[in-house]
Amino acid sequence: MLITAGRVLVGSGTYLDDGAVLVEGDSITAVGPRVEIAERTGSDVMRLAFPEGTVVPGLIDAHVHLAFDGGADPVAALHESNDETLLTNMRHRAEQLLRSGVTTVRDLGDRNGLALRLDAEIAGGSTLGPRIVSAGTPATPPGGHCYFLGGEVSGAAEVRGLVRRNIAAGAGVIKAMVTGGGLTKDGPKSWQSQFTPEELHALVDEAHQAGVPVAAHAHGTEGIAAAVEAGVDTIEHCTWMTSNGFDLRQDVLKRIIDDGIAVCPAVSPPLADAPRFFGEERAAAMFDLVRQMAEAGVRLIAGTDAGVQRAGVRRPGARPVVLRAPGPAEQQDPRSCDRRCSRRAGTGRDDRANRSRVPGRPAGDRRRPPRRPHRVAGGPDGGDRRAAARAARDGRTAVGARMSGARALQSPGQGATRSPPVLSAPSP
Repeated sequence: MLITAGRVLVGSGTYLDDGAVLVEGDSITAVGPRVEIAERTGSDVMRLAFPEGTVVPGLIDAHVHLAFDGGADPVAALHESNDETLLTNMRHRAEQLLRSGVTTVRDLGDRNGLALRLDAEIAGGSTLGPRIVSAGTPATPPGGHCYFLGGEVSGAAEVRGLVRRNIAAGAGVIKAMVTGGGLTKDGPKSWQSQFTPEELHALVDEAHQAGVPVAAHAHGTEGIAAAVEAGVDTIEHCTWMTSNGFDLRQDVLKRIIDDGIAVCPAVSPPLADAPRFFGEERAAAMFDLVRQMAEAGVRLIAGTDAGVQRAGVRRPGARPVVLRAPGPAEQQDPRSCDRRCSRRAGTGRDDRANRSRVPGRPAGDRRRPPRRPHRVAGGPDGGDRRAAARAARDGRTAVGARMSGARALQSPGQGATRSPPVLSAPSP
C-alpha cells in the first residue's frame, strides 16, 4: 500500500513535503519524497492519497480507562454492567481510539482483567483496536480510590501479592493509587495519601524485580513526594494538591527531573472547559503547574484519562484537544512525545513498523518478549532503592513493536486529515 500526503512527519519537528509511505505486509518499508517512492512501487499496489493531509506515526495515549464510559457517572455505569457487557463496550471504545489515530494505550485500571482479555483479542486479530499495555487491577488500600475495581490491599505482603498476580496475568505496568481521587466519591480526598512508605517501596520493588514499570496516581503533594521516594516510573496527574490549594515543592520537582520520572498530566476536562468546572482561578493554577513542570525540564507524556467523567473517547473524525505547554519544539512534537511514552511508560517499540492490528493478521509479531528480572545488590529487602528504580526504568526489556504504522487521520468519507494531538489535558 502506498500512502501519499501533503506532509509526512519524519522526525522530531521535521516534516517532509509531498511525501509518501510505502507499506508491505505489516511493515513500513520506505518513507520519502512521493515521486521517488512512487517510481519504485508496482502498479498493482493499493494507493491512498491525502494531498491536503499530514501522515503521522500511530499515537500513544498513556492514560486511559477502557472500562469507564466517560459519562456523567462512570462508576455507576460500571456497577450496572456485567463483565460481558462491559467487555463489549470496551471493544467499541478500543476501535474508536484506533480510528482516531491512537495505536497504543496504557490502560491504567480495569475490572477483573478485562483490558488484558481485550488486548489478547486484538493481538489475535478478532477485534479491532490499539495495542493495550494494561495495568490490570490497580492497588489501593481498603476503601481507597477505585476500591470498586477489586485491588484493595493492606500491608506489604498483600501489596506484593497483588503485584505478582497482575504480572502473572500479563500486566505490562503496575498502577498504584497513591492518593485519593475525584472519581471515588466515598473515598479519601484527592490530596490525601493512601499508602505507607513501606507499602509503596514493596510495590515498586516487586514490580521492578520483574522488569515492569510502576505508574503512580498522585494528586497530593505529599503523595507525589512519597511516590518519588519509592522510585516509581511515572506519576499520573501530579497536580500538587493540598487541603487548601496547590504546593509545587521544588525539592521534589528536582528529584523527578534528576531521577528521570515521567509525568502524565492526564487533565480532564481540557483547558477550554476547565474554568466551567473548577472556576477561572483554580483552572489557571492547575494548568500553570503543568507549564512550570515543562519549563523546569520534566519529561511530560501524553494521556487523556479517557473514560472518566468529562473525558470520553472521542468519536472518529473529531478534532483532538491540544494542550501546548511552553518549552522546546521537541516537547510539542507528537513523535517526540510518543518516544517519551515508549521510554518511560512501558510502551516501547522497536525499529520495525508501527503497526495497526487488523483482524485476520497473525498474532506472532505482537507477543511481548519475556521480561528479564532486575536484581539489585542487597536483594528485594535491601540495597539502594533509587538504584533499583533506575535499573528497572533504564534496563527493562522493551515490550515490543505492536503499534500501528504511519497513517492519515481523516473524517469518515473525507480525504482531509485532522491535526494530531500533542498533549492532552489531568483529572482531579
